[in-house]
Amino acid sequence: MEKYKIIFDGEEQDEVFDTEEAAEEYALYLCSCTREGAEILHMSNPGDYDYDEDSFENPDYEIVEFDED
Repeated sequence: MEKYKIIFDGEEQDEVFDTEEAAEEYALYLCSCTREGAEILHMSNPGDYDYDEDSFENPDYEIVEFDED
């Protein structure tokens, strides 16, 4: 049976998903966490953590399919 994993920002995540849609939803959640973290760091110390809402780029992610044996 096929399962799905996420490679997020170059690192394979531990979570395993039954559907590609569930993996996509989780990857988008990780992207939103990354954005929120960048905003919080910028608010706490804007001199060290530059953040621009309009030019912020989400990390790359890829959903990969594998057979779980």
